Amino acid sequence: MKEPRIAVLLGGTSAEREVSLGSGKAAAAALSKFFEVDVFDLQSYAELPGGLDPRRHVVFSTLHGSFGEDGTAQALMDEAGVYYAGCDAASSALTFDKVATKAKLAEAGVPVPAEIVFENGELPLASTIVSVLGPSVVLKPVAEGSSVGLQFAEGETEITDCLEKCREGRWLVEPRIAGKEVTVGIVQGEALGVVEIRPLNGRFDYESKYTKGMTEYIAPAEISADLSERIRKLATHAFEACGCRDYARIDCMVDTGGNPYFLEINTLPGLKETSLLPMSAALFGYNFDELLQKLVEPALLRYRDGNSSS
Repeated sequence: MKEPRIAVLLGGTSAEREVSLGSGKAAAAALSKFFEVDVFDLQSYAELPGGLDPRRHVVFSTLHGSFGEDGTAQALMDEAGVYYAGCDAASSALTFDKVATKAKLAEAGVPVPAEIVFENGELPLASTIVSVLGPSVVLKPVAEGSSVGLQFAEGETEITDCLEKCREGRWLVEPRIAGKEVTVGIVQGEALGVVEIRPLNGRFDYESKYTKGMTEYIAPAEISADLSERIRKLATHAFEACGCRDYARIDCMVDTGGNPYFLEINTLPGLKETSLLPMSAALFGYNFDELLQKLVEPALLRYRDGNSSS
């Protein structure tokens, strides 16, 4: 049986297109050291790219955001008989919805922050938010990534101003947890190193995430070995509870008392060499090229198993 080519999907038309282009180009460069690689820049939400052949391609997608990360592209690949790396359609759809993810994690015993959810412009009163969650809160879209739409507010006046920007779509309000923000990669079911995120302005929003020099990353996180191990175990449990496969990156806050609260699961995390998943993997001895090989391995096995009679 002939080895498949790796089809790297990048771009798309979501709000995260530029992030996806960076991830895709870096991933393609690394994978091309070991495999024949074809790169597809998607310009449409509606369909898979022409030239993608289930008989000769295994897909490695870096399509962040809508279509690529919400289960739509995965369902289309399943329908077309295309093997692909990463979470399947069901777990991708689940984890793209922060509210559904948190509900599943809470059911599995993974600690999550309290929340208020609203949609279609039916805005809660700022006074209600303060009474339930406290005066310091975070507002975020239920189904976006890369910190798109993320807002921070202190007190009723700021909360009211932020709510006015949330009149379309579905939104989530959580208490702003004082403490450390950390993230951990999961690769083939194993939790890797815990990385601490320290935005200089105290807010890990889109600007802090993608503006050079605005955030400091501490790898490994400056937390106790016991807490690190607890976070890794809970992250693995979260990964399994949401039916994830292959790899993901899981984010959480640790309050000043050392209690972790899990925020979300990123099934197609950023994949430039300086991204958080590669930082987490480096703590377990993987360089970037080795990590990319590891990420695509399970999909190659599924392809070989599915084509073993050909």
